[in-house]
Amino acid sequence: MPTLVVSITLFVLALLIGIEVIGKVPATLHTPLMSGANSIHGIVIVGVVIVAAEANSPLAYVFIFLAAVLGTMNVVGGYVVTDRMLEMFKSSKNEKKGELK
Repeated sequence: MPTLVVSITLFVLALLIGIEVIGKVPATLHTPLMSGANSIHGIVIVGVVIVAAEANSPLAYVFIFLAAVLGTMNVVGGYVVTDRMLEMFKSSKNEKKGELK
């Protein structure tokens, strides 16, 4: 039980720190920072796998599942947003010839 309390405490502290850090970033920078967030959430998913290997409580499994789902959503969403952002900077073949769409 003490390890569960420590795990929950770490989860809550990480959540509060994450909200505090993201809350101070201007909205115009959220999209470019999404690419960097992918690596951080990848680390979170690796951490989830490591914690899952030693979990022995149903509540721990709930937190593990929650962390895995949210981390995976952020990684996939980050790549989708990054791909869209990169597409905005690619020019089409018509624009290269001097024609406008």
